Amino acid sequence: MSIGLSYVFVTPYTIAKSRTGGVLSRLLSRTGLDLIGAQIFTADQQFADDFAASLRERSPKNQLMLLADYVKQYLGPSGGRPHRTLMLLFKGDNPCEQLLKVCGHLYTQHVEVNSLVGETIRDTYSDLIFDANNPEEVRYFEPAVITPRHQEEANKDLKFIAKFLEGKENLVQNVVYDDPSKIERTLVIIKPDNWTHNSSRPGAIIDMFSRTGLRIIGIKIHQFSLAEALDFYGPVEAQLKERLAPKYGKQARELLEKEFQFPLNDNIEKILAESLGIECAKNQFSHVVEFISGKRPGCHTAEEIQKAGNVKCMILVYEGQNAINKIRDVLGSTDPNKAADGTVRREFGSNIMVNTAHASDSTDSFEREQNIVRINHNPVVSLINENIK
Repeated sequence: MSIGLSYVFVTPYTIAKSRTGGVLSRLLSRTGLDLIGAQIFTADQQFADDFAASLRERSPKNQLMLLADYVKQYLGPSGGRPHRTLMLLFKGDNPCEQLLKVCGHLYTQHVEVNSLVGETIRDTYSDLIFDANNPEEVRYFEPAVITPRHQEEANKDLKFIAKFLEGKENLVQNVVYDDPSKIERTLVIIKPDNWTHNSSRPGAIIDMFSRTGLRIIGIKIHQFSLAEALDFYGPVEAQLKERLAPKYGKQARELLEKEFQFPLNDNIEKILAESLGIECAKNQFSHVVEFISGKRPGCHTAEEIQKAGNVKCMILVYEGQNAINKIRDVLGSTDPNKAADGTVRREFGSNIMVNTAHASDSTDSFEREQNIVRINHNPVVSLINENIK
């Protein structure tokens, strides 16, 4: 077994066409690799030129020349405006081989439309159109994704990428809006229940959110520490106590009356709610925290509380007009059983706690939540440096 690190670039055009979810679904469900990092960035022209030059050096006489031309022309800014590129960082056994198999090879020869089968990402999302009168001349080329062929190439590229990303903010701002006052941002968390095994679910969820027409301006893989989880869900604890304690008190009263065969008065029920009911609500809160962080509140050292948890999430920031309501409409009700058909939680949620995704419910919530998860801090650079010596 040869454990390594590799990457996939999702190109600006693929992102703009909201194909990110479909690409991610293929990569997650058809490889045995672990997605350990993700970051959206905007490449400057120097990055595009240097990356293109590196591609040309590898194989000057084959299809990489076509890819190098594409990178030089389209990865960097156009008309003074930078474009979003998404980097997905994968770790596992022979990652370059696995990713290349799913992404698909580049072919410079003419291929009949009827012979395409959509097996790979490039079969489905890329375009290679030749001149009708000259089958040797390419009129249009869009690779959809970029990934290295060999580990040596991956290592070289990743060092180059890490150097470029060092110090870059995680949220990209590459659009100037006519009326910025109408633009909102909202935070989405694709929760741990989507990452228990490699599947297409995270990509499918992103695909569903893409129907809003909003732009993804930030993304990262995150493992909640216990401290972050307690802070993030702090307001929920009081809500659970208020909502659940009376119900547990009533349920306890009914069980005791049935067991001992005599009625209890309302005062006893109130005492049960304020004692047993509160403890049951606190237990539910502990389950919520454990679900998002993989750690249950209790006896932990200060160091353990701050340490990254045992489960992962994907955090995304969407931007656009009425972003908060648009995302929550697609997300659906907190209880998946009550969520409308076609919503994320209806499709993928299990219950009120294991409900597959979270989204900010107000601008104030977004500001609070993005600070807790340190949305502008992305560990991709440190991950690359740790794994590529």
